[in-house]
Order: sequence, then C-alpha cells, then structure tokens
Amino acid sequence: MTLTTAMTRRALLGAALSFQGLVAAMAQTPSPVLLAREAHDAAKAGRLLLIDIRTQAEWADTGVPQGAIRLDAESAGFEVRLAGLRLDNPGKRITLIDRTGGLATSVQQKLSLRGWRNLAVVRGGMLGEAGWLAEKLPVDPYR
Repeated sequence: MTLTTAMTRRALLGAALSFQGLVAAMAQTPSPVLLAREAHDAAKAGRLLLIDIRTQAEWADTGVPQGAIRLDAESAGFEVRLAGLRLDNPGKRITLIDRTGGLATSVQQKLSLRGWRNLAVVRGGMLGEAGWLAEKLPVDPYR
C-alpha cells in the first residue's frame, strides 16, 4: 500500500466517523416541542404554520385544529408539498401535529436529517394527555 493510498483511506475513515457522529448527535437531539396552547397562539398570531399530518379518516374523526393546514404524511408528494408551503411562508416555523406526537416526531427527525430546520411538533398531538383536545382548543370539522 502506498503512502497516498493509506492517507486516503485514513481521510475517508475519519470522514465516515465524523458523519456517523453527526447523525448520532442529530438523532439524540430532542425535537423542538411546543405545548398545544403555544402552537395555537403562535399559529393564530401568524408566527408559525401548523400542519396536521394525519389521515383523512383521522381528520373526520376529531376535526382539524383551527387554522391548521391538512397534509397527510402518508400521501404521495408529502415532502414536496411541505417544501412548497415553506417557500410560500419564509421565516415561519413549521409545526407538525398528529394523533399523539409519535409520527410528527418521526417525520421531524427524518426531515432534519435531510437538512430541514425550524421544525417543531405539538406535544401530545390531537389526542394525547396534553394534546389539542385535552386543552380544549378549537377545531374545525373536516368535510
């Protein structure tokens, strides 16, 4: 093995380890979380976009948080449509709400790994203990 080959391998190994460390750190970094009332108040004031990422059946079951944009996370083109909303609303934090917070956290983490910033989730989602409905926040019926 030549000196150049050894140096290249060492550099690649160092880069790979650095990348793994970055991914591990990002995975361990807690998602920004907003209480349901905080999300409601900020959305009402126009400081954030509240995105309900549940399915149509879930929207029909509970209604949709007042002022939220419906965007099913399981639909084709979800990330592209979300990116369009971000472009149309520069500087606003995107806040995701789902059933209880698990899906929103997962989506937030995946998007963060793709370079998305300024994302948050609503603690408890719609149905969780500290969620939107538990806080008796307004909902719009889904039709």
